[in-house]
Amino acid sequence: IFLMQVPAIQQKRTVAFLNQFVVHTVQFLNRFSTVCEEKLSALSLRIQQIETTLNILDAKLSSIPGLEDVKFEVSSANVISVTNGPVAQAAADQQKAGSPQSGQNNTQEEGLQKTEVVTENVTTVAKDPRYARYLKMVQV
Repeated sequence: IFLMQVPAIQQKRTVAFLNQFVVHTVQFLNRFSTVCEEKLSALSLRIQQIETTLNILDAKLSSIPGLEDVKFEVSSANVISVTNGPVAQAAADQQKAGSPQSGQNNTQEEGLQKTEVVTENVTTVAKDPRYARYLKMVQV
C-alpha cells in the first residue's frame, strides 16, 4: 500500500476519538480517587476506633491497684520491622555485607539468650493469681 494515496483521517473524527479518550480517562481517575478516598476514610475511622479502644483499655488497667509495680519490657526479638521499596532493601543488603556472618550469628544467639532470661524473670499480669478472676471475667 502506497501511503501517499491513502486519504487522511478526518479531523473531526480524530478530535472525537481524542475527546472520548480524555472523557473516559477522567471518569476512570475520578472513580479511582473516590474509591481511594472512601477507603482512606474507612481506615481513618478504624484507626480512631482502635485508639479509643486502646485508651479505654489503658484507663481500665490504670484503675487496677498494684499494677504500678509490674514492669513490661518489649524484646527486640518480637519486634518485626516492615520495610518497603528498593531503598530499604539496599540498606539491608549493606548491613549484611558490612558485618561478618559469624559475628552476626553470635550477636543473635546472645540476644536470644538475654530475652529468654528476661522473659523468665518477669512476672506478668496474666500469671498473677490475684488477677486470675478478672482475666477469666474478661475472657467470658
